[in-house]
Amino acid sequence: MSIINYSATQRLLTLARGHPYDREAFHTLFDGLDEFDVCHAEHPVAQRFLGPQAAQDFDAIVCYDMPGVDFTAADAPRLLSPDPAFTESYLAMLEAGIGMVFMHHSIAAWPAWPEYAEIVGGRFHYRPAQLRGQSWPDSGYRHQVTHTVSKVSSHPVTVGIPAHFEITDEVYLCPIFEDDVIPLLRSDYQFEPDNFYSATKAVAGEMNSRGGWTHPKGSNLVGWVKRCGNSPIVYLQGGDDAQAMANQHFKRLIYNAVKWVSSTEARDWAKSGGGR
Repeated sequence: MSIINYSATQRLLTLARGHPYDREAFHTLFDGLDEFDVCHAEHPVAQRFLGPQAAQDFDAIVCYDMPGVDFTAADAPRLLSPDPAFTESYLAMLEAGIGMVFMHHSIAAWPAWPEYAEIVGGRFHYRPAQLRGQSWPDSGYRHQVTHTVSKVSSHPVTVGIPAHFEITDEVYLCPIFEDDVIPLLRSDYQFEPDNFYSATKAVAGEMNSRGGWTHPKGSNLVGWVKRCGNSPIVYLQGGDDAQAMANQHFKRLIYNAVKWVSSTEARDWAKSGGGR
C-alpha cells in the first residue's frame, strides 16, 4: 500500500462500557495520538452517536464496548436485540464509510443481531448460540496469558511492529470468519478447549471453570482487517486490562489502526471492495 498522508487534526470517537474496564488505562491508551481530537463516550449515551452523521462528525471510531448483553437480568446473560431503527442507522453509517476499530470484548457485542458478527468478523458467545447456521457452545476465555504475537501481513496497521512480540493479556476461544478477513496477527498460544474456561460458567459465578464444557479448536488469529459497506475495519483481540494496554507494541497497533481507518487510502480501499 502507498504511504498515507494524514490531516493535521482529525476527530476520534471512542465507545466503552457494557463490560467492566479500566477507564484511566483506556483513556491513556490514546494520549499519543496528538493529531486527533479524542471524544470518549459510554453506553447507553454512546449509541446516540452511531449513525450516518458520525461519518461527518468523526474520522474514526474505536469500539471497546459490549452492548446487547444484560448481566443484571435474573436469567443472565440475557441477550438484547437492538431496535430496528438503530441497526438501520448503524449500517447507514458503515455505508457512509466511517473507519472502525474494534477492540477485545467488542466482539461479544450485540449477539442477538446476526449482522454485527459479519461487521466485526466473528463473535464471542456468552451462551450457546447459532451462528451462520451452525450451533456453537459458549465461548472460552483465559486471563493473564503471556503469549507471543507474530505479524503475518505487511500492512499499515503493523508498521513499526516487530515480527514477534510478547504480551500478557486475555485471549478468546470463539468463532472467527478467517475466510472473510485479511489476517494481520497470530498468537503462538494453543487455542484448544483445555486451555480455556467457559464464559457461561463465569457469568454464573464459576470463574475459571470448564467442567462439562467443551468447544471446537479455535483460530489463533488475534488481529485482522476487513471491510463492511464502505468502511475499513480493524479488529484487535488484545486490550483486556491496564497491563495489556500499556504494552508498547499494542499501543502502536492501536495508533496505527486508528490512523489507517481514518485515512483516504483506507476508505478508497473499502469502497473498491477491500481486496487483499
